[in-house]
Amino acid sequence: MKRIIILLALVAATVCGVNALRAADAAPAAPAATPPPPPPPSLEQRISSLEAYVNNGDPTAALKTGPKDKDGNPTIPDGLVTPTSATSGPGHNAWMMTSSALVLFMTLPGLFLFYGGLVRRKNILSVIAQCFGIAGLVTILWVIFGYSMVFADGTDMIKGAVGNMKFAMLNGVDSLPNTNYAYWVSHNVFSMYQLMFAIITPALILGAIAERMKFAAILAFVALWMVVVYFPLAHMVWGINGCMNGVWNAGASIKAIDFAGGTVVHMSSGWSALILCLILGKRKGFGKESMAPHSMVMCAIGTGMLWVGWYGFNAGSAVAADGVAANAFMTTTIATAVACFVWPLMEWITRGKPSVLGYCSGAVAGLVVVTPACGFITAGGAIVIGIAAGIVPWFFCYKVKGWFGYDDALDTFGVHAVGGTLGALMTGMLARNSANANLATNLKAYVTDSLGQPLVIEQLKAIGITLVLAIVGTVVIAYVVKAVIGLRPSEEDESQGLDLAEHGEEGYHGAGQ
Repeated sequence: MKRIIILLALVAATVCGVNALRAADAAPAAPAATPPPPPPPSLEQRISSLEAYVNNGDPTAALKTGPKDKDGNPTIPDGLVTPTSATSGPGHNAWMMTSSALVLFMTLPGLFLFYGGLVRRKNILSVIAQCFGIAGLVTILWVIFGYSMVFADGTDMIKGAVGNMKFAMLNGVDSLPNTNYAYWVSHNVFSMYQLMFAIITPALILGAIAERMKFAAILAFVALWMVVVYFPLAHMVWGINGCMNGVWNAGASIKAIDFAGGTVVHMSSGWSALILCLILGKRKGFGKESMAPHSMVMCAIGTGMLWVGWYGFNAGSAVAADGVAANAFMTTTIATAVACFVWPLMEWITRGKPSVLGYCSGAVAGLVVVTPACGFITAGGAIVIGIAAGIVPWFFCYKVKGWFGYDDALDTFGVHAVGGTLGALMTGMLARNSANANLATNLKAYVTDSLGQPLVIEQLKAIGITLVLAIVGTVVIAYVVKAVIGLRPSEEDESQGLDLAEHGEEGYHGAGQ
């Protein structure tokens, strides 16, 4: 009996144990331990981020208190942010959106009024159509791959010369800053600002070949020229990995500087314009019939628009509303005003009368020459540049053009190629540490505050590369386009005027050319 009772007890214990195990299995698992919340920023860190906004500095600098990375630099602890450390800054963004609009205003309508007033009345609409056409075409190229070729970081397709497809179709280009180029400006705003430079650069070429190149040929030429010349050159000079970005790329093989486009914009377009006008040949009737501007009033209005828009071009190239932008604003004003005075003064001395065209040409020349230098020079340097801009380009337009007899219709070569080259060289001579503290980042050995400082040699190297790329690229592209679709309209269309022949419209109705 005793054995039976013990056996029953064992069975009961076993059943109870099994049930207990089943109940335990059915019970919910204990919640996993949650990670600790990110550390809150200290008051000092929050204030430091705000101060960085005012000073256009790195808002994350005060947050870098974590372990060092492989390069020995402190890191930011995971999750540590301040309200201002991962966003764009409203003041800087507002200035850059305004600057973007100002630079577009330079082309539409500034440039087409400036150029349009200088051509004969039968070709005014062709200039307008060319400017609008280029704006649309370049925007498409920019969105698809152009912006990425110029400003993408990472591994270049051609080291130091061509970027990559990281930002193709503007993928990843959002409203957060791309800190390779600006701490406080939205990436999408920066991309649109740089687009406006890409639009106006090929449009400048139109001045040399005005009144005698087919619209289709212009669009084909510009599409190829952007890929072969502009995108690579812009990456070399402004891309974070660019081989000629002396200010920001410590590994640049050429320690050159270009604040707003002396090489990228004016040299590339101006020298390409000369080559293209030589390949095209002279306008029908050149030297035999009058080809005087049909409206100096329109040209003067366009000049005023260019001058105003150029503040976005030059001061905007600081990519911030800061002290560097303020200095560029000042030096742009001084150099332009001085050149605007000196050019017609040279006319007065040599021809007896100062012309309105001289004032317009002098103003544009001053703007061109100061462009690469404006963020790096003092007021004194701006005066020197203004005087040089009023004399050297004037001499090329007044004398050299006549000596060689090339038909640079609206003096694109004399103003932009000569002026851009002069500006790039004078930037090397006149850049001063007192004007821009960023020069000390990677250029201490090159900017020694003297006319013969080592930076001059670097500028000459950049000038040489720009010349080769622009000239060789233009020769190849021009002959390819000529072979495929031809460059010039028929003599009959050229005589009739490109407005009617190519666009079926007239800018004016009534007598006159």
